[in-house]
Amino acid sequence: TTPHSYKLVQGEKALKELNEKLCSQESVCFDTETTGVDPLSSQLVGLSFAFKEGEAYYIPISANQTEATSEVQIFKPFFENENIEKIGQNIKFDLLELRNYGIHLKGKLFDTMVAHYLLNPEMRHGMDYLAETYLKYKTIHIEELIGQKGKNQLNMRDIDPAIVSDYAAEDADITLKLKNILEKEILKNNLGDLFHNIESPLIYVLSDMEWEGARLDLDALASLSKEMTQELHQVENEIIDMSGVEFNVNSPKQIGEVLFDKMKIVDKAKKTKTGQYKTSEEELEKLRNKHPIIGKILEQRGIKKLLSTYIDSFPQLVNPNTGKVHTSYNQTVAATGRLSSTNPNLQNIPIRDERGKEMRKVFIPDEGCTFVSADYSQIELRIMAHLSEDEHMIEAFNNNLDIHSATAAKIYKIPIEEVNSDLRRTAKTANFGIIYGITPFGLSERLNISRTDAKDLIDESFTSFPGVRKYMDETIAQAQKMGYVETIFGRKRYLPDINSRNGNVRGFAERNAINAPIQGSAADIIKVAMNRIFDRFNQGNFKSKMILQVHDELCFNVPFDELEEVKNIIIHEMEHAYQLRVPLITDCKNGKDWLSAH
Repeated sequence: TTPHSYKLVQGEKALKELNEKLCSQESVCFDTETTGVDPLSSQLVGLSFAFKEGEAYYIPISANQTEATSEVQIFKPFFENENIEKIGQNIKFDLLELRNYGIHLKGKLFDTMVAHYLLNPEMRHGMDYLAETYLKYKTIHIEELIGQKGKNQLNMRDIDPAIVSDYAAEDADITLKLKNILEKEILKNNLGDLFHNIESPLIYVLSDMEWEGARLDLDALASLSKEMTQELHQVENEIIDMSGVEFNVNSPKQIGEVLFDKMKIVDKAKKTKTGQYKTSEEELEKLRNKHPIIGKILEQRGIKKLLSTYIDSFPQLVNPNTGKVHTSYNQTVAATGRLSSTNPNLQNIPIRDERGKEMRKVFIPDEGCTFVSADYSQIELRIMAHLSEDEHMIEAFNNNLDIHSATAAKIYKIPIEEVNSDLRRTAKTANFGIIYGITPFGLSERLNISRTDAKDLIDESFTSFPGVRKYMDETIAQAQKMGYVETIFGRKRYLPDINSRNGNVRGFAERNAINAPIQGSAADIIKVAMNRIFDRFNQGNFKSKMILQVHDELCFNVPFDELEEVKNIIIHEMEHAYQLRVPLITDCKNGKDWLSAH
């Protein structure tokens, strides 16, 4: 019912005329229609373009790869024109799809999904939702064309182009309309710098990393699978021996009955609404010191998770054409500004324990290359020092002291030389705990000490670093007044519950108020570093490639003859991404696989 003019464009002459029209614009919105949701393995079905609200064009693309490539190539002058702004919704997908046809998108990007994420990080960012929210417009949903998900769902290729035309052209038109609204919102909320200089250029970086992928040693993976499956059976047998009864170790219900009815590990065990005993990892972790069987059950679950989530599923995720895994980096999921990754999720590989570390062995460089890993050293504590302006913390970092040993020395009032590994570990837990707003109860659980000792430890920590306490109080007060907190670069995290009357709900919001500026600033800083490293590699025509990002760490595939120069670039750009009151320090190593480079 909304007035619109959508045109189906076919034939070489018409395509060339449209390309000329596109090349004369300053800004164009485009969208791809594909045979699937993985851009690396799906084919183009069509392209849509819009540069004037209410008008859009749809071009069906041939199913024959040779014909398809020559059709897409007609638009190469437009796509690769650096002076034309390209608009899209989740444009990283389109960027990767076009690379299958020899097109390297260039120019300034405006992604409506990313723009909305900066404005409302906790909301949904899908186009249908945005259209209803901002335009009061109900779009044609994809299910109306191809049916519901499942084995009978059609392929976009199976639908008459005249029908697809309306759906696809609408996508481009609506995205253009959204861009015109969101662009003003971004400026109004002082997010222009973050959007245009950090998040938008990052789309190019992430798409390149996804295209590149990471190589896996499948033989090493197979032997790791065999090894861990044996360990799993062994641990399961130990659990059964300890309990003195045959039962299914994978059944939470049976575990609860064995632990609390038979073994009576605690007098009053917690139950769920259905009357079953609570045996989640969180609950069992609290009981770890009650009986050795608890530790074994947690170990069994850890091995099982590693096997099912990573070791046994990785081979299925290897792209048959490239022999690599190509994770998808999500820029609009974590409210803090951190990237997340899916298929496979590389951000959650447990790296603290030995088995998790073994996982890193299977990530290997390309032939003739070495694996380089660069990691920020204690970036969150450095940001805390910067934001809180605590003179003791700043002094420790500026004098290149080990911050955890320095904390331990202050807390226990002993010279730093006398701090042993146990005291350092306690101080480290306290340091990170305080950033995340840990309670005395939480710290007592984590360190296995009494609540009184935990409270004393936190109090001593605040006495040692008075600026930190002051910063936390001021941040919470500011959040209560403004309703949000900000990172160094102005990324906002909204906290609707910060003035809640419910103590638990308010406490959670307060912890987020303290943590979000720290974690979010760390995320922003590494994004700046990624953009700069990517640009330096391109300017210098290096063959080296950034292939992974895991929170504070970046990984690279580097030919041996570029190693020294590339290491210098990585370290320089990571350490100069932002000028804090304390130095940013990067550990950068290389090796035959991820483990040996870390």
